[in-house]
Amino acid sequence: MIHHLALANDWHAAQKAGEYRISTLGRTLDQEGFIHCSRDHTQLRAVHTTFYAHLTDPLLVLDIDPTGLDIRLENDYPHLYGPLPLTAVTAVHPYTP
Repeated sequence: MIHHLALANDWHAAQKAGEYRISTLGRTLDQEGFIHCSRDHTQLRAVHTTFYAHLTDPLLVLDIDPTGLDIRLENDYPHLYGPLPLTAVTAVHPYTP
């Protein structure tokens, strides 16, 4: 299981579009080339502290089953190359720091 921190609005838009294509805060998959993920909640908290702590918008944690996805470890972080299929998201939780 890997995880991705998402703005709630981005996740809701993905559900309408049929796939998730946001790499990280303010950058799309097309701009970045991959979707940033975290291998555990410790990494996820570090991502929040570094990039998202200033936001007041609701954040969600997407739990992702990496089976069949093009996941590559880079600098100890999993990166997903390609869009995130909604079917790979096994659970969605509100993020609480």
